[in-house]
Amino acid sequence: MGKAVTATIEEHFGSITDPRVDRTKLHKLIDILVIAICAGICGCDNWEDVAAFGEAKQEWFGTILELPNGIPSHDTFNRVFGCLDPFEFRSSFMAWISAVSELIDGQVIALDGKVLRRSHDRGIGKGAIDMVSAWACANRLVLGQVKVDEKSNEITAIPQLLKALEISGCIVTIDAMGCQTEIAKTIVEEDGDYVLALKDNQGNLFEDTRKLFEDLEDSRYQAYAYDYEKTVNKGHGRIEIRECWTISDPQILRHLRGFGNWEKLQTVSRIRSQRWIGDDKTSEDRFHIASIIGAKRVLGAVRSHWGIENGLHWTLDLAFDEDRCRVRKDNGPENFAILRHIALNLLKQEQTCKRSIKGKRLLAGWREDYLLKVLSGLSHLPI
Repeated sequence: MGKAVTATIEEHFGSITDPRVDRTKLHKLIDILVIAICAGICGCDNWEDVAAFGEAKQEWFGTILELPNGIPSHDTFNRVFGCLDPFEFRSSFMAWISAVSELIDGQVIALDGKVLRRSHDRGIGKGAIDMVSAWACANRLVLGQVKVDEKSNEITAIPQLLKALEISGCIVTIDAMGCQTEIAKTIVEEDGDYVLALKDNQGNLFEDTRKLFEDLEDSRYQAYAYDYEKTVNKGHGRIEIRECWTISDPQILRHLRGFGNWEKLQTVSRIRSQRWIGDDKTSEDRFHIASIIGAKRVLGAVRSHWGIENGLHWTLDLAFDEDRCRVRKDNGPENFAILRHIALNLLKQEQTCKRSIKGKRLLAGWREDYLLKVLSGLSHLPI
């Protein structure tokens, strides 16, 4: 089974260009990739730990890899992943996900950015890198990621990621940073739909939308035709109520300033979230624009989007200690982030063990049979 896993990794990642010159190739690139992926699954969050893990498991790795010169040093891992083309690594990752999983129509894909806080290098004036990731909310899989250029922002990175993804028939959700006409146009051109958070970065449209729902509420919901959905969640000593009102009448929407600039804009919405913890109550209104119709669909998409915080960002921080990772050389931070996403996808889809992600990482490090079970997900991920 071990050699089959190696063959699968080579199938999906073997086309990556080796950045080294021939005379410096003491170790095969596929060996370096396999050890790094295994180490990432098993709890290693820097190159020193990756090399130490390889040395501790050298006898086992010898049964599935050639290892012509033993286990690479941490300097070798650092150098190779620092020079490895992150575009090729990312493309191989996304091709792997596309090959072994399938998105159903109506699936919500959440896009969100996250700064890798310790990836900065003040000595050379390099800031921390920002990664925009795509998260399949139902599958609970990372679909892809792209680094935000230092002299740019998420607005320019998001269209690159969208064009690399298969979003046909899916609903793309993005926070207010991504509420841009060109991004909405890109989503529609790729045969997807969108639900975008609306804030004051879209001044006129935001103000008009907020005023529209204020007028609706002041009229006791008699002024305009609207759709409505409500959810109530209770547990752990708190109550959460979410109410969603949507307006989709084109005769009303066309009066919103800037409405005509948005491709396929069919709905504006207000979501009111109220939370009670004991006697304490909080309330917040959020506004969105969407190319879909129906309060239930809009509220469902927005609630799914919130899952990227717990399902991806929070897990990467808690189980992978991402914010403390000190990998910083050249392309190393971006490539290590891709390794974390590979590990996270594989660990999430392994369902026979009921441990947390952190617990699964420990178990995979202790038991090679469980590590192989996790790695078997390279050839199949759940729909």
